[in-house]
This record gives sequence, structure tokens and C-alpha cells, in this order.
Amino acid sequence: MKVNIQAVNFNVDRKLVDFINERLGKLEQYYDKIVGIDVSLHTENTSGKENKSVDILVKIPGDDLIVKKTAKTFEEATDTGADALERLLVKRKEKIKTY
Repeated sequence: MKVNIQAVNFNVDRKLVDFINERLGKLEQYYDKIVGIDVSLHTENTSGKENKSVDILVKIPGDDLIVKKTAKTFEEATDTGADALERLLVKRKEKIKTY
């Protein structure tokens, strides 16, 4: 499984890349047919503190799952997005088992 990370208008430090790879790499234990993951990091132009947005696209056969999360830090947004994806992947796996 390959994780592609794209940052819009800024450079990503190595710690953030390692965190994203580690956190999203754990998704394979919930669904083993993941082809790849695309992550887009960008900051929103708002005056609030929660202006870091993460869009995660998980490519699986037959469908793609998309999660968009906004938080104070990219790590927090990635973590909540990964939690949501875990629930979606478990639900999809249960749905496939019933057929």
C-alpha cells in the first residue's frame, strides 16, 4: 500500500510525514484490499484556530472512501480522519461478509 502526501503551499517536515505513514498504515489491519491512499494537507483561510485541513482518499477495489477533517494541527486532523476511516472500513468488510 502506497501513501501519497501532497501539501498545498507549504513544505511538510519529516516528522509529520512519518506520523501520517504510521497512522494510515494501520488501516490495512481493518481491510486488506487497500490499493493506495492519497493525503492532501492544506490550511484554511479562516480566523479560527482550527484551520488545518486533511483530505484522505482511500482507494479500494470498486469504490473510494473520502474523509475530510479540520483541526488545530495536522496530526489531530489525521488522527480523527483515520478513526473515521477505520469505522468505514470495518463496516464495508462486514457488508462484504454478508454476501
